[in-house]
Amino acid sequence: MSMNEQTDSLGQRRLPTATLVIAALGVVFGDIGTSPIYTLKECFGPHSPHHIAATHDHILGVVSLVLWSLLLLVCIKYLVFVLRADNKGEGGVLSLMALASHGMSERSKRRVVIILLGLFGAALLFGDGIITPAISVLSAVEGLKDGGLLGVAPADALEAEAWSHRMQWLIMGITIVILIVLFSVQFLGTANMGRFFGPITGLWFVSLGVLGVSQLLRGPEVLEAFNPWYGWHFLTTGGHAAFVILGSVFLAVTGGEALYADMGHFGAGPIRRGWFLLVFPALGLNYLGQGALLMHQPELANAPFFQMAPGWATLPLVLLATAATVIASQALITGTYSLTLSAVQLGYLPRLSIRHTSEHARGQIYIPMVNWLLMLACIALVLAFRTSSNLAAAYGVAVTMTMLITTILFYFAARHLWKWSVLKTLPLCVVFGLIEMAFLSANLVKFFDGGWFPLAVGAVIFSLMTTWALGRSLVRASMEKSLLTQEMLCESLKRRPPISVPGTAIFMTSNSGRAPIALLHSLKHYQAIHQRVIFMTLTTEDEPWVPNERRVEVENLGEGFWRVTGRFGFMQKPDVPELLAQCGSSGLDVQAENATFFLGREIIVPSANPGMARWREHLFAFASKLAQQPATYFQIPIGRVIELGQQVEI
Repeated sequence: MSMNEQTDSLGQRRLPTATLVIAALGVVFGDIGTSPIYTLKECFGPHSPHHIAATHDHILGVVSLVLWSLLLLVCIKYLVFVLRADNKGEGGVLSLMALASHGMSERSKRRVVIILLGLFGAALLFGDGIITPAISVLSAVEGLKDGGLLGVAPADALEAEAWSHRMQWLIMGITIVILIVLFSVQFLGTANMGRFFGPITGLWFVSLGVLGVSQLLRGPEVLEAFNPWYGWHFLTTGGHAAFVILGSVFLAVTGGEALYADMGHFGAGPIRRGWFLLVFPALGLNYLGQGALLMHQPELANAPFFQMAPGWATLPLVLLATAATVIASQALITGTYSLTLSAVQLGYLPRLSIRHTSEHARGQIYIPMVNWLLMLACIALVLAFRTSSNLAAAYGVAVTMTMLITTILFYFAARHLWKWSVLKTLPLCVVFGLIEMAFLSANLVKFFDGGWFPLAVGAVIFSLMTTWALGRSLVRASMEKSLLTQEMLCESLKRRPPISVPGTAIFMTSNSGRAPIALLHSLKHYQAIHQRVIFMTLTTEDEPWVPNERRVEVENLGEGFWRVTGRFGFMQKPDVPELLAQCGSSGLDVQAENATFFLGREIIVPSANPGMARWREHLFAFASKLAQQPATYFQIPIGRVIELGQQVEI
């Protein structure tokens, strides 16, 4: 593959590498790239609930921990190792889950554990998708106050308190307006805006590096932080306070998971180049620069990032920071859409309305229900927590857990799929796991300060996903008890043929071997059958993209009966008309607009039957009502669908 041209997992042409690197700057690195705004502020700022004094030793220790966290968890874990877990071009926790469980028996206990871990990791990312836009935008807008652009607090204590209260509400109001605008334009898609994201974020990273260098020239002694001894000494001698600070240090690596999750959009090569050539140097220089500033002016610990800039540059820096945080939020929102699509396709969430916003850019989608729920949740977080320092307490727990789950799944993938030896895999994963366990333990200290929130969101989403998957399996088991096989039905109809009517009938069925319940109901009510009958089953593979040559399988059952099996990846949305068009090469010539589609509709009735808890049965029934109609989801032409319902007790 040349430097100037790449192909994706389906063999399609991709953009030149340089273009992909620039585009990746605006999507992949948006979250981790805005961490310098609040990381050291949460470690040393007096308004942070778990801050420490900005002494010489503390600054060297904290900056050393930040640098080595970036080196070990991002540079080595994700860039060197995890990005190797390429699931047909896609990355992310669900792709890694599919890789780690590939080929295992459905009833294997190890497979069940892997699936549950993957689902919980995905559920936690929904919590991250809520917190990231809120804390990112809020921390940037707070630069208006921290940089002195909104004036200086009065000398009188009472007046100063009233002024601070007014400023807080003003900052919250501006943040909420930005969030509303951000979520309101999501329906436009990011394909057209994406070309602008990279250059803006590129300017942001250059600014980070320039600010850092400007302070390093004044305090080069902070370069000693590259020595890991200072970080270790800080942890071993700082007591409980040093341990708790790990929760704030971890803010520097939040967003590292995005490097793997967005691999499918850009490829591992452009992500690695962007990180090592620009992003990592800029982040390292900025953290060192903030450390140098605090060594000479510890009183600026309340906002070391914005205080690095000269007075004339404060407003442009705030505007650039706001743009960068909006871009970072956009990346998390888009990632949440992709995660939802994967979960729907894999059968862990009900079918939702999903709109593709680009005919050319893969993965550019918009999910209205998810979008508006995210917006309301973000606004509620801003109103509830009020400041980025308060929100920082809720940030980190979910991300740390997801990173730890990624390490565990990577172990299974390396051992099972790549046949790595225990001696090669275990020590590597143990090192990463111990570091992440330390961060997780420190973040859990903040549980009652807000850390409970992403865990609560994760628990709710995890319950919904497992309930939906179990409920669907119970529905299938209940319906298959009374169904004939398709071959038995064909033989029965040959012996006692009903009235034949012209046309083509397509019966959608979730089981490629069973006769559809809709066909049995149709025969019962109409006592007739079409001249040509097609049994269609759509399956989702444990890979993100299924190429066209494997997309459809056609089988002639004789006497006008056909069986069609369509295969889609968990990042692809089923398209029945397109699938039928591909059947022509296999001898089945049918057009969707000339056929009649029969769909079975299950009406879920909770019961006392064994299967799952009553509250989960009611949750499943409620989720079933929210699901998008199959005809719309499968893009079947309007007016060509007949639905036949059946009550199903679970």
